[in-house]
Amino acid sequence: EKDKQEMHDSKEDPRVFQKGRPEYRALTCDSCEPGPTLPAEEGDSILHSVALCEDSPGTITDFFRRLSRLPAEHRAALVSKPTFSALCHCAGRAIRLFSTPDLINVLKACVHLAVPPSHPLLDACDVEFCRRVWDMNLEQLLLVADCWRCLERNVPSYLSILFSYANLHWKELTLPQFVQLLYIIGEGRRSPVDLMQKVESMILKDLDSFTLEELGAICLGLFKSLSEISNHVMRRIADRVSLQMEDMSTYALVNVLKMLRYARMDHLPLLKELGKVIPPRIPTINIQGIMHITLTYSSLHYFDEGVLAAVAMALPSKVTYCRSKDAAKFLWSFGCLDYEPPNEEEFYCSLIKQIHIKLHEYRKFPEHLLTALLGLAFVRRFPEELIDYALTEEFVQKTRGSKYELNKDLFTLSRSVEIECPNYQGSRLPPQLHQEFTEMALNFAEQEIYVRPEIVEATSLLESMLGGPQYLKSHMILPHTRSSDLEVHLAMDGRPIPFNFKEPVAAKKLKGIEVSLTDDLMSQLIKGRAYSQSPVEVENKARTAAQERGNNAGAPCSGGALPPDAKSHVEPNQRLCLEAPPSFPLAQQPREVKLAIQVSNRNHYCHSSKRLLGLHCLKRRQLRQLGYVVVELPFWEWFPLLKRTRSEKLSYLHYKVFDPAL
Repeated sequence: EKDKQEMHDSKEDPRVFQKGRPEYRALTCDSCEPGPTLPAEEGDSILHSVALCEDSPGTITDFFRRLSRLPAEHRAALVSKPTFSALCHCAGRAIRLFSTPDLINVLKACVHLAVPPSHPLLDACDVEFCRRVWDMNLEQLLLVADCWRCLERNVPSYLSILFSYANLHWKELTLPQFVQLLYIIGEGRRSPVDLMQKVESMILKDLDSFTLEELGAICLGLFKSLSEISNHVMRRIADRVSLQMEDMSTYALVNVLKMLRYARMDHLPLLKELGKVIPPRIPTINIQGIMHITLTYSSLHYFDEGVLAAVAMALPSKVTYCRSKDAAKFLWSFGCLDYEPPNEEEFYCSLIKQIHIKLHEYRKFPEHLLTALLGLAFVRRFPEELIDYALTEEFVQKTRGSKYELNKDLFTLSRSVEIECPNYQGSRLPPQLHQEFTEMALNFAEQEIYVRPEIVEATSLLESMLGGPQYLKSHMILPHTRSSDLEVHLAMDGRPIPFNFKEPVAAKKLKGIEVSLTDDLMSQLIKGRAYSQSPVEVENKARTAAQERGNNAGAPCSGGALPPDAKSHVEPNQRLCLEAPPSFPLAQQPREVKLAIQVSNRNHYCHSSKRLLGLHCLKRRQLRQLGYVVVELPFWEWFPLLKRTRSEKLSYLHYKVFDPAL
């Protein structure tokens, strides 16, 4: 029974709404109810009579109808018999002689007989129904479309003509016909553009008349067909669901959440009510349903510890039912919301184990493995065997063939491993890819990030306050984290230090596999300036040593970047062997503090909270590991100040930059 509960039947589950009104019986072909069962012996008698049918449409229709009522075990063996093939051949030969009701009955019989979707008889029926569309009524058209769905046959031409017909006869649609049409649109994965405006008007007109299951079916149809609907319509649907959620089946509710997620709508009354209704239901929901609920929270950046904890407690016992996609989405959602549940070890270990089991699926869907590994990286978990596989040349090539843009994810994973896993010995991305991805991130920042008013204003005021542009650099210290920083250097006495010069001083190149930790090299690292290249280019061991020096001294060290051409002489598997001693003489104490000022916005935080999302937690953690002091200009403080006087803004920035407690 547990297996039945967990298995997700994509063909039957979406059809639950059809049981709510008797009108659906005329619009649907229920493959579970072919009619009263006939004795098995009658099947042989019918097939022996095939040779005598003489292409009579009435006789052929009667043969199909009676055969479809045989016991299920006999129907399964029927399709492979030569006499049945002969019957199908007779039907195909006489197909234009059939009346439309008889032809529909033949198609319904094919559903009950489980005729394969590529069968020649179905080819003939497809062509004939396309020819007859304009002579059929809406009830017949929707019934035929439902038969095609039950047969799992793709019929794009028929659906295209059906949608054109529905567009012309829109006002004739009854409420059940409208819902069934939305179901067909969803199962066909097509969004007929000319229908969408009329769909919205119909939803609004009958919103209070739909059953809750029908609302779920409408949302699923819109979601599967990637149909855009207005915020007004989605909000009206969410308003009704939030008031009647306890009476709604979990399946229908999950379908509404899918569309809410797709519309990117943060409907707070619904989400708050969901936090009350869903946790007790979690143990009874199948794994795909739980995944979609969890993904809704992470996609909308809405943190609800009660829901997430309930999911985490239920998941380990259900994890074997996770597809590769499900495991990835769970890890991404928990990492995105930066939540480690009370049973975190059991939770994460069970999912990582399932990823190993499903690794063959990730070869086909590489995006899911990267999704999973990034979710783990957000919460500081780095399973080295999986990372080693994800960074191999073979897997990277698979990502190039994906329909998704995965370069940013590869870049974030690779650089995070370099910074946070100094002992990692597995595969790495080649330097040229890092360079390519870095340039891609910087180009995006120049067009989309540096020009944002809140960043432009902070940059201008800080330059004025510190004494000029040489005291500040607006750039991406960590390009793989996809957000910018305002970098400032201060001496230990709090005095600003100029470091942003257009012409960087040339530095010596590092060569060889290992470099001894000499006083000269340490001096170079401490005094190094921030070149146009981001500090993320510095070799991992050098950065770790710089960080440790700052920690031991009680303040971050300067740890400047290596010269721009230094890394090109270090092979991917060759690391600088720099070990920080447990303590330092006074002469080696840090001479400056590097600030990484964060001008954040709402998208960096969970909805209506001050809880940072996983990617931005990862960024701040890695900045600290590289020796930076992270200074926040949170949006709830900085954005209101943008409308205040210059002196108020300068006073705020002065406090943020120079207050030792911060």
